[in-house]
Amino acid sequence: MAEVKRYKTKPLECWQKAKEIRIQHYKDVWSAKENGKILLTGGEYSFLPLPAGLGGFEFLGGEPYGATIGTDPILSVECAEATETRNFARDMCSYMRLYWGSMFLDKSPWGKFIKPDLCLTWHLCESHGKWYQRVSEHFGIPTFAIEIPLRPDEGRRESHVKYLVAQLEESIEWMKKQTGRDYDDEKLIEAVTNEINATALWAKCCEFNKAIPAPLDLKSMFSLYIVNSLIRYKKEAVDFYRALYDEVQDRVNNQIAALATERCRLYHDAEPIWHFLQLFRYAEKYGAVCSASFYVFLVGTAFEADKNGSWVAAKTLDERGLKLKTRADALQVLAESYIDRPGLQGWQITRKVADSVRIAQEWRCDGALLHFNRGCEGLSAGLSEVRLAMKKAGIPTMSYESNMVDPREFSASQIIDALEAFLESMNLTKLEA
Repeated sequence: MAEVKRYKTKPLECWQKAKEIRIQHYKDVWSAKENGKILLTGGEYSFLPLPAGLGGFEFLGGEPYGATIGTDPILSVECAEATETRNFARDMCSYMRLYWGSMFLDKSPWGKFIKPDLCLTWHLCESHGKWYQRVSEHFGIPTFAIEIPLRPDEGRRESHVKYLVAQLEESIEWMKKQTGRDYDDEKLIEAVTNEINATALWAKCCEFNKAIPAPLDLKSMFSLYIVNSLIRYKKEAVDFYRALYDEVQDRVNNQIAALATERCRLYHDAEPIWHFLQLFRYAEKYGAVCSASFYVFLVGTAFEADKNGSWVAAKTLDERGLKLKTRADALQVLAESYIDRPGLQGWQITRKVADSVRIAQEWRCDGALLHFNRGCEGLSAGLSEVRLAMKKAGIPTMSYESNMVDPREFSASQIIDALEAFLESMNLTKLEA
């Protein structure tokens, strides 16, 4: 066997900190009421800085919570079946079904489910608004959904920003009315500043993965993006991503690899199977590292599209020379950040196809793994077209079908067999340990 090139490698120092932040977040959420905080719930991309003006609060994001349940195959089936026995269809969003099941059963990974005070959610795919309407009805609490407009063309950007800002303003007045609390614009400004900076820094970390060898592997990136999913409005998130940025830059400068035996780079879409992340470790046995992902580059990042359509990390406020001074400033910048993110336009199939191929090429991927995820119709839509476009671009693909959090729609042996056959078709062989 020919000698395999080996890069320097070492564990990622920030990984443990990300784990600690995640654990502490759920402790804070579950103890919010006893600590006198407002407890809100909604989609993970909900505009988290908005409640900051009310004072102390915690936020339970539905998608990260569903993924957390999904790491436990026994609890996930129990929650899914609790939803299905109430006549909800099995092909609905799996995150939503597990969240609802946890709510119906009054059971969570940490004891009983908690009763939120308010639902504040975003609405992009068809499930988001209805998800929290059902939560609102179950608990008898108010709900407010903010629609993210899709941009069919560049000429409507300003009207879409204006429309989104108006909804953000309306949601603030709604929260004041529902809680009876005064609103502090300075706290809003601080929270928006944190979110803009934290999401830009995480996007910059993702950009570093264009380097060979890749400084980060996808399995680790799933543990890193979660900080922005949970607390991107807090200074703690900014501090975490600044430390991560410095660490990843050092790894690139010194060619410190996520996988010492990297000799093949893979693109992945959509969500992973949360109870089977070891899938990516099987690929690594062949020297294949997943270095890019539409899903990871979508969640918790602030990418923008340049004039050529390439995804580039947005600038932090300091890089823009911008200091927010008023509520209007904060809401304008926040709305622009969401409207300008190309990943949030991925529900438009033609755009997603073009972006997927571009990401695979610019992150120098040799092949692509496409998860036809029965648990998320939104991100799975268009993957057949992506596969054809990858083939046309000369990028071999492997597709597999499963469910991100429902083990009843999962077969480890089939997926592993397909992965190994795919990697061997790329002339890769399993490396010695």
